[in-house]
Amino acid sequence: MTIGSHQSTIGKSQVHLTPKWIIDWLGPFDLDPCAADPRPWDCARVNITEAQDGLSRPWFGRVWLNPPFHRYKVAQWIERLALHNRGIALIHARTETEWFEPCWARASAMLFMADRLKFFRPDGSEQPANSGAPVVLVAFGEDEAQRLLNSGIPGHVAMEWLPVQAKHSTLAENAMVVPSSNMSER
Repeated sequence: MTIGSHQSTIGKSQVHLTPKWIIDWLGPFDLDPCAADPRPWDCARVNITEAQDGLSRPWFGRVWLNPPFHRYKVAQWIERLALHNRGIALIHARTETEWFEPCWARASAMLFMADRLKFFRPDGSEQPANSGAPVVLVAFGEDEAQRLLNSGIPGHVAMEWLPVQAKHSTLAENAMVVPSSNMSER
């Protein structure tokens, strides 16, 4: 099965390493709970690999999250960061998906990047093609939102949006408008 004309729904590899420049611009981070192994650079002071099961470990401090880009696994990682409420996630901008709903419900800001990102391989070489989908940096926590705003990363930072209802509601039910004074209560 393919998306569009050339993208498979699940990639051959789930190892898509964050470009170092993003970490340099947004860091430093205390924890990367889904770090690659091997990796050419650390994304945080403490790096937990897939074999060490970052979802079952305690999370602390500023979290960097570049979760496995697998449609059946990414939701657990996003939900965990939303509950932690202190960190930034790098994910595909699949805003219509069920796994994106914690972003709509609890994120403090989202930076929709101007260009498609090229990820890196474990040996430090750049992937030959871009990520195949637009990416977004999602901030959980007000300090993290400020980091996105001040980062200088090209794109658009959104800090307010209309509430998004669960996928099972109708379009008419989703059409309610919330006064901007309620936006901080997301």
